[in-house]
Amino acid sequence: MKAHTHETQSTITPEKALEILKEGNQRFVSNLKANRDLLGQVNATREGQWPFAVILSCIDSRTSAELIFDQGLGDVFSVRIAGNFVNQDILGSMEFGCNVAGSKLVVVLGHTKCGALKGGLDAAQIQGLGMDNLNHLINHFDPIINEIIEEGEERSSKNGDLLERLNQQNVKSAIEDIRTQSSTLKKLEDEGKIKIVGANYDVETGVVTWL
Repeated sequence: MKAHTHETQSTITPEKALEILKEGNQRFVSNLKANRDLLGQVNATREGQWPFAVILSCIDSRTSAELIFDQGLGDVFSVRIAGNFVNQDILGSMEFGCNVAGSKLVVVLGHTKCGALKGGLDAAQIQGLGMDNLNHLINHFDPIINEIIEEGEERSSKNGDLLERLNQQNVKSAIEDIRTQSSTLKKLEDEGKIKIVGANYDVETGVVTWL
């Protein structure tokens, strides 16, 4: 399988881009990799890159987007931050990926048993460890936790049901933030030039479900 060119990228619709990722995850789960000449892809992309999708995922070592979706060099922009949320810099990266480099799909990919979200639920204990920047990161999830937690429910990473609800809502919140905080991406979506979708990766099975 060869690297994407400007010509092949231009023929991919947002719907086709999504289908490519779905098919890639099916290969991953079935342990069937596409036949790629990676060194050939290095040579093919040395003058430029034409990825068809931007994927925002967690830094979790089990959630490499290229592996999960069986993609090669130059196929996708991979944006990673603990807890797969967006900020201004990430939005700028997405705007570059779609509006400048021509990607057709934005995926927000959450995953089960997310350590960052566990940290958000256990913020009171984490904050006592004295890591100021980590505290800042996990506090990002507080508004979502306050929105979904039920009266009397235990706020703890040991509460598996709450953790998974937080995972799902965090993906939806990131998608909403993309649409409300980036007029560029919202316009591209409204014009049908890109799709913005959410997904969840199961670290036990390797399966991606689409939200």
